[in-house]
This record gives sequence, C-alpha cells and structure tokens, in this order.
Amino acid sequence: MQIIDKELSNTGVVISVGCGVVTLQGFLLAYVGELFKVCSYNAAQVSLGIVVNLYRDPTLTLIIGALLINPTNRLSEGAQVIGQCTLSSIIIGDYAIGSILDALGSLILNSRRVDVQYRWVIESPAPGIIYRQSVFEPLQTGVLSVDSMIPIGRGQRELVVGDRQVGKTSLGVDVILNQKLEKVLCVYVALGQKASSVLDIFLALLRRDAVFYLSLVLASASSSAVCQYLSAYTGSALSEFLMLVGELPSFIIYDDLSRHAIAYREIYLLLRRPPGREAYPGEIFFVHSRLLERSAKLATTLGGGSSTAFPVIETLAGDVSAYITTNVISITDGQIFLSTALFLAAIKPAIDVGLSVTRVGSAAQWDGMKLVAGSYKLELAQFVELQSFSQFAADLGDETKKRLARGLRLVELLKQVNGSPLCLANQLGLLSLANQDLIKDLAIKEISLVSYLYSLIPVWTMLFVPARTIGASIISIIQHWL
Repeated sequence: MQIIDKELSNTGVVISVGCGVVTLQGFLLAYVGELFKVCSYNAAQVSLGIVVNLYRDPTLTLIIGALLINPTNRLSEGAQVIGQCTLSSIIIGDYAIGSILDALGSLILNSRRVDVQYRWVIESPAPGIIYRQSVFEPLQTGVLSVDSMIPIGRGQRELVVGDRQVGKTSLGVDVILNQKLEKVLCVYVALGQKASSVLDIFLALLRRDAVFYLSLVLASASSSAVCQYLSAYTGSALSEFLMLVGELPSFIIYDDLSRHAIAYREIYLLLRRPPGREAYPGEIFFVHSRLLERSAKLATTLGGGSSTAFPVIETLAGDVSAYITTNVISITDGQIFLSTALFLAAIKPAIDVGLSVTRVGSAAQWDGMKLVAGSYKLELAQFVELQSFSQFAADLGDETKKRLARGLRLVELLKQVNGSPLCLANQLGLLSLANQDLIKDLAIKEISLVSYLYSLIPVWTMLFVPARTIGASIISIIQHWL
C-alpha cells in the first residue's frame, strides 16, 4: 500500500492566470470551497484563493479552477500553491454592527469596537425544515402600501423587482429606517453599485441615527467579479450569525442580485465552463437558492431568531420573464413590483399592488391591521379597472364618479416621501380615515397633509383618543387653514 505524504498531496502549481481566475494542477487531494495560498518571492504578500471547480483532463490529471480573493502581487504561471485544508471563512463579532466591511469581512470603516468572537464559514448549509417554524411575526416596513396589502413576516424572502431608478433602493432604506425601534439588526449588501451612491446611502442612514443597528457589506462596481460574487455570501453569513448566535431578528437586503449573476457569469466563462441560457452557467439557480435559503424563521429550540431577505432584481423595460428574474421569483416567498408608469405618474413608492404578492399572506399581519386593511386592496383593484373603462365613456353616472373620486383619494393616501416611514399607529389611523370616508370632503392635493400631520402626533396620544376624533380634528384643521 502506497502512503501519500500529506504535504505533497496539498501542493500544486499555477498553470494559467487571468482576471482573478486561476487554474491549478498537481494536487492529489482537493475539495470545493477549500482555501489555498500562492507562494511568492515576497513573503510579506500572500495571495489567497478558493477552489470552486474540479475536473479531470483526458489524461485523468486533476485540474482545479479557483478564484483569487486578494491578489496582492502579480502572479505568473508556475507559482507554487499550498492548500490550507480549511473552508473559506470570515472573522466576525459584534464589531460588525456600525461598520463597513468588504467581501472578506475586513474593515473599511471601523465602529471603534474590537471584539472578535467567532470564525464563521462563508457558505454554510441552510437550516433544515425541522429547525424552522412558520412565519408569523410581522416585519413592520413603515411603508403603508406594503404593511397594509403586502405584509412581510420575519424570516420571509421578498423580492423587490423593477426597472432602474424607480425606487428599489429607497424602499430598502425606508425599511432599514423603520427598524430603529423594532429591535431588528440590518445588513445592507451593495453589489456592483457605484461607490459614491453607496456613500450617499450610508450618510443618509448616518444622519438618521440608523448606523448603530446596521452593517454594510460593500463590493462596488470597481471591485473584481470575485469580490462581488463573494460579498453576497459574506453578508448572508453576517445575517446568519445574528440569527443563530445572537438569537435576534435580522434584515438583509441584496442590492442587487442581477449584478451578482453577471459577476458569476464572468467568472465561470473565464473558467471555461459551458454557457447556458443568456450565457449564464447552468447552476446559476443553485447559486441564488443556496444564498436565499439561509434566510429563515428558526424554531424556539434554536433561539427563535430570524433572517428576513430582500433581494433586489433590476429588470429591463418591465420584463419580469427574464432568466434571472424568474429564477429568483421561484425561490422567494413573493415579490414587490415597482412600476415605471406609476413612478412617472408621481405615485411614490411606485408599488404595483396588482402584480405584487406575498405567499405568507395575512399570517404575518397584525390583527388590527387586518381589520382596517381588509378591503383596501380590493377597492384599489376595482378603481384601476373602473378607471380604464371610464376613459372610453362620454357620460358617467353619479355613483361611478363617486367611486372614481374615492379611488383617487385612496391612491393619494398611499404616497410617502422617501425617508419618512410611518409607525403602526399612524398607519392604522390613516386607514381608519379611509374606511370611514372622512377624506371625501378634502381636495386631492390636501390628502398628503393628512399623513404629515398624523406623523406629528405622539403615539401615546392614540391610546387615549379615538382615531376618528384625531382624524376629524386633522381634517378640520386642514379645511380651516386651506
């Protein structure tokens, strides 16, 4: 029996290099996800990589396709490679909250805390079905149209889909701002975004004191495709750490997964993998499924933590039948569709309630919200249908005109300014006004003032004063001064 030396089995050489992708040869033992380091003449600089592809050539020689994580120096063919016999992982701890991290978990901006606690595997398996429980706790987003008609639960995966510049990132920022008093830790993963845009988002959150419960994982457009690919799993590992170790509810937004898929396609075309539909590799579905399946609502035996995921997908001309879009739709528990037509019509957030859906339903909605928002979505659907037919009618009846006028006011009530999430009490008050039809005497341009004045009322006031009294007072103030 031949005994193989352990050091010889974990040693190989580089046979090709290009754009962060290397091909290795000479290993006797290797496995997918293993870390390796490339030896160079300068011992102070060590390049690390991760194995992603294993196959054998016609001579049955083991060929390894690998990604360079941090190419610190110029590599050449023939460089020696040493396997580390360990999975790719990041050092993680509470210091990540309030910090900006890169794809490797290293600090870009420190939160002035150094309390390293754990080493966490970047790609760990998702919790099994035995360790999960049904989604039942609501995640308050602060967006009236979402909380009332498309309720989101803690542990749910809700896709945000729409064209560019229609408010996808703004919707995620509003959700993060609303978690300030909800005891939900947030992770924002920027994939392929401009560094200046990410900085604007971070400064906006900083001005609103939202950084003390937020961690930002950054892989900008100037980063390599490998960093953009790995940063999504780094953010997921951070959210998983908060869910499993902290036993806390967490919220993570991937902005956006379409750029993540493009980076993955670039990597695997360089690895000479056979392309599939739209030149994406065949396992692109598995890439996103193993990422999003890590979001769950854990059973109480594991602490009852949760990880809620908001993947973002950018469409072209509203085409929701594209390859990546349909893949992620089939993985997630619903989608929020942002319409360009509504955005151009100054309806913001531009959420198309008819196309948006949640597969959790009212199971993750507070009972009081069910009472006041039960018929809202149906009324809006009837208004849209009636409005399309009324365009061809020359003379409309009085009942039709009343229903059209009420529909316009309902739509106006759903408008919100970016960065101004509404608490649950204010949402219930606004929906009660609509149900009792107290806004019928107001002009359409005055409806937005109702939401603004409601946001100025302290929450404790609504415990002692009925919502109808508060609403009537607000409406009388508007009518008196305008």
